[in-house]
Amino acid sequence: MKKVTIHTLMEKKKNKQLITWLTAYDYPTAQLEEKAGIDIILVGDSIGMTTFGFDSTLPVTMDLIIPHTQAVRKGAPNTFLIGDMPYMTYQISNKEAVRNAGRFMAECGCDAIKLEGGREILDTVKALIKATIPVVGHLGLTPQSIAMFGGFKAQGRDAATALRIIEDAKALEEAGVFMILLEGIPPEVGKIITERAQIPIIGIGAGPHTDGQCLIVHDMLGMFEAFTPKFVKKYANIGEQIVKALEAFKEDVYKGGFPGPEHCYKMPEAEVQKLKEMLEGK
Repeated sequence: MKKVTIHTLMEKKKNKQLITWLTAYDYPTAQLEEKAGIDIILVGDSIGMTTFGFDSTLPVTMDLIIPHTQAVRKGAPNTFLIGDMPYMTYQISNKEAVRNAGRFMAECGCDAIKLEGGREILDTVKALIKATIPVVGHLGLTPQSIAMFGGFKAQGRDAATALRIIEDAKALEEAGVFMILLEGIPPEVGKIITERAQIPIIGIGAGPHTDGQCLIVHDMLGMFEAFTPKFVKKYANIGEQIVKALEAFKEDVYKGGFPGPEHCYKMPEAEVQKLKEMLEGK
């Protein structure tokens, strides 16, 4: 697979070629996604829920997410890799934002970082870009803001909030982000933003009119049971298959079917006899 770069993604936007984006949190998943030719991998703060069992993304820290991002980079050296800025790693100050984003770039080999918000983070976006760190925006249903939203609820379903998202997308583009992720908004809003933007607009629950689609890998493989957002399409039910395999292993052990002779290391009969004689002499 040829290395995917910002230029690659911009060319896809220009040529109306759709972009694919999935999450990954470990080496083997990253390997499989690169093998499948996925354009973008995000090591998302969704790791808190899918991998660590938290109720939200808020407990995720830089020290938690950095080792996972390093593992994903090793598994997918040519895929475009985005590090997701955890809660309170960029809101306190621009200096903190640059320091934390710099860890993704220097320690993990990321191609870019992602952060949530619109007009309220424009100064932060500019500071990151000034520090030569490519930035991806994230608008709509932004999980780090669920306390204000009152839960995981779709955004932009009335004219006023839709207009605000459209304006924020424009402001982020003008501030220098090279791509925007739209989450949990009506297709009409996603279409307007995509048509107006000169940069790639990717949707996760934003309808079919964006420049590409994103999903959480655990959702689309049926490996996260807490809840399934409306926008998720399950392409497999790996979780169910894993449970069946585990149950089969348990039953096999109980019934003495595993391990069989084919799973055992053979000892030459002469050595077995010699061992018996040695034991008898003890």
